[in-house]
Amino acid sequence: MLTQLKKELKEYSHLDKAKVYARFFKTGKGQYGEGDVFLGLTVPEQRILAKKYVGLPLADVKELLYSKYHEHRLTGLFILVYKFEKSDNSEREKIIDFYIKHRHRGNNWDLIDCIADKLLGKHLMDKDKSILYNLAKSESLWDRRIAIITTFEFIKNKKFDDTIKVSEILLNDKHDLIQKAVGWMLREMGKRDEKPLIKFLDKYYKIMPRTTLRYAIERLDDNKRKYYLKKN
Repeated sequence: MLTQLKKELKEYSHLDKAKVYARFFKTGKGQYGEGDVFLGLTVPEQRILAKKYVGLPLADVKELLYSKYHEHRLTGLFILVYKFEKSDNSEREKIIDFYIKHRHRGNNWDLIDCIADKLLGKHLMDKDKSILYNLAKSESLWDRRIAIITTFEFIKNKKFDDTIKVSEILLNDKHDLIQKAVGWMLREMGKRDEKPLIKFLDKYYKIMPRTTLRYAIERLDDNKRKYYLKKN
């Protein structure tokens, strides 16, 4: 089954797109995606294949996650999401344990943004969330991004406390990918309820990185946006 999946992934590949993706995902020397290799598949194509091969054993998913090809890793992560959706509680625990153990193979922002809320977020909805705070304090850029993006699932269910607390931990993060992610989640919170966003901004806007602030206020009216930008 794994051999056939790899064959189909190769059949979907597009050399022209692979070159574009390599630039877009910053694979050059010293960049955050240094050395990553692309086949040139689109995300919808990978989702189709992931659903087709959702029955792939975790041992084979592991092989995908440790592949040099970006699309192998993303397809493997999509398979985990679809497995999780179809599984009972006992099997879900195994899937989450597997994901946590191998999460470092989600080593680019799309490998986190496409799955963290749908997998870890759904799992933690009514559980202890201390793992998020450990991830938020990690030296790993990708762990920190997992921490904040996971809270998107809570936001969609109008539970904002963890988004706010994780954002506070990451507020002074120097990395652009974290600043954008925090601002994005704050904006999503504000789309559902502007009050907690305004409360957060009033408390922190003077010290927030400008990138985070710009993302966070994107959906506010003109007067509010100008107010926070002027004072920042």
